[in-house]
Amino acid sequence: MITSAQNPKLKLVRALMGRPKERREANAFVAEGVRLVEEALAAGWPFRFALAGETLSERGESLVAGLHSRGVEVERVADSLLNSLSDTGNTQGVLAVLDLPTSDFRLATCDFILIPDQIRDPGNLGTLLRTAAAAGVQAVFLPPETTDAFAPKVVRAGMGAHFRLPILPLTWDEIRARTSGLRLLLADMDGLSCWESDLRAPLALIVGGEAEGASPAARALATDSISIPMPGGMESLNAGVAGAILMFEVVRQRQPQMRMAGQ
Repeated sequence: MITSAQNPKLKLVRALMGRPKERREANAFVAEGVRLVEEALAAGWPFRFALAGETLSERGESLVAGLHSRGVEVERVADSLLNSLSDTGNTQGVLAVLDLPTSDFRLATCDFILIPDQIRDPGNLGTLLRTAAAAGVQAVFLPPETTDAFAPKVVRAGMGAHFRLPILPLTWDEIRARTSGLRLLLADMDGLSCWESDLRAPLALIVGGEAEGASPAARALATDSISIPMPGGMESLNAGVAGAILMFEVVRQRQPQMRMAGQ
């Protein structure tokens, strides 16, 4: 039982929940809560260790048993100490330190990529990742000015998306190289309506930030732009909502292809 706030594992968790630099140097991040740790376990994600509180729900205890059965190191921690690690004040009694994903990703069969550009709000980025996983996006490329996808608030908002699709921080030169041969579509209010755009061909969708929109680098890379019709007269939608609409318009247009492929 860990009872000291100076325990090395607790110190590591606090560091990982802080700055991106700490996560990069340790090559690790934190997943809080029963559901997220369950998702990581189900995905076969590499665990460093897990921490569990003194009092857990039946589901929490079942998760701890599952972790033990997979050979994951689990240490019990005083509830007050465990909850003090979370910026929500409630870890649901379980958290895990996990390896960051590797960048060894092959584009060969990808025809649907998301590029969230200058997305700085953790909730919006987490929403985009969750929607991308639901819509069947095959990879997410994160440009330099987008917030860290493995920050605690983004991981929580992603609701398990981090364990379901590749999320790769890349430079614009790397993004250009990895999207060669794809149509690059920029979400922009002056673009062609998404209802009039053919979204069936292999593409990468760029969704710009809430305040400043897309960066000059994103605009230079884009081959076309698309917009969302808004008959109500609003000027814009937040990035999470706009990205969700556009991603599922891709899904809608590709449905006949998907049905044929499944026959």
